[in-house]
Amino acid sequence: MRIKLTCAALALALGSSPAFAQSGEITIWSWNIAASSLKATIAGFNKQYPDIKVTVEDLGNQPTYDKSIAGCAAGGEGLPDIVTIENGEAENYWSQFPDCFVDLHTLGYTAEDQAKFPDFKRTELEVDDKAYAMPWDSGPVAMFYRRDFYEKAGVDPSSIKTWDDFIAAAKKIQAANPGVTMTNADFNGDSEFFRMISNEQGCAYFSADGQSITVNQPKCVDAMTKIKEMKDAGIISSADWSTKITNNTAGKVATQMYGGWYEGTVRTESPDRAGKWGVYLMPSLTADGPRAANLGGSSLAITSVSKNKEAAYAYLKYTLATNEGQITMLKGFGLVPSLISALNDPYVSEGLPYWGGQAVWKDILGTLPKVVPSRGTPFQSDAEIIIRAVQTKYLAGGYPDAKAALDDAASQIAAATGLPVKS
Repeated sequence: MRIKLTCAALALALGSSPAFAQSGEITIWSWNIAASSLKATIAGFNKQYPDIKVTVEDLGNQPTYDKSIAGCAAGGEGLPDIVTIENGEAENYWSQFPDCFVDLHTLGYTAEDQAKFPDFKRTELEVDDKAYAMPWDSGPVAMFYRRDFYEKAGVDPSSIKTWDDFIAAAKKIQAANPGVTMTNADFNGDSEFFRMISNEQGCAYFSADGQSITVNQPKCVDAMTKIKEMKDAGIISSADWSTKITNNTAGKVATQMYGGWYEGTVRTESPDRAGKWGVYLMPSLTADGPRAANLGGSSLAITSVSKNKEAAYAYLKYTLATNEGQITMLKGFGLVPSLISALNDPYVSEGLPYWGGQAVWKDILGTLPKVVPSRGTPFQSDAEIIIRAVQTKYLAGGYPDAKAALDDAASQIAAATGLPVKS
């Protein structure tokens, strides 16, 4: 089998399409809008490969994870050709089941191909010399805001460069728009704000090599401190995913901070608010500080049990590594490309009617090369549970300061994972 794969890699490297990639059937597991996006690329793919039949099965997010992990544990039994894998969960797969997915290098994935994607998207997908998955969508963070609420308060979003600026602007906006809260955060069920601001500042739960705990490092402490300042200032109300959407539609919130994929959520869930929304860069801790972060994003991996690996790889190459494939998903469903060259696609520079004519994708995608890589590691889920509980206690006044809170979190994560806390 290795001889066949090596030949396939050589053929692809030489620019020819191996005969066995021209036909066959492949099945993909995915969920919701991600599944719809993949289906939207099939027509374009079939123009190049008319004899490859692609079937996308929408299993739902958690079922895709549960079934694929169970399939890997069973030696690949029941798995499809391609699985959608969230970046934050990726290392759970590779660490437990290193033989469950194909090293894409054996199918022709070169260093040149890898360089088409930003480092932060590849960090969790590559182990040593192996590339287990190809980057798909990413979540460059942006501030989605209500133009009318800001204008009524006389606030120009371009003047908001720091989180202190954001707090000052929020007080004006809330005063000028009774019943409106500046922003929402899911403090009860997520650590989203902490992860976004920490990533912006170059801090994460774990070190870049995944061998130590760094959640109590100074920049993470600064991020948690600022979140409490915003909450204590009364400019953030707690809201889960569905409540945020309700608030968007009802006009009860002025700003939502999320990954760029939230563009599709705002546009499709609140169609009557067309022209009222805009986008600006996330603020930083200092006026000259970094203003880029990532939240969310997925990849596609080919299973080792696939009987049509070359056909599956041809699909990955078209869908994820060409502007045509990526822009198809961006136009239809707001799935943000990880492919750097997509920045140069004419669509990215187009003003979009829903967003008041703003070329939102040019602004959002322009931050991609600036995002600092952040390792999830196989212990991401364990750490997340601990961070959420510590955050809740800290915001309620249960710790003297953010340093004490995150020291406690680091200690708990060390006990749960066996990793040392970086001094």
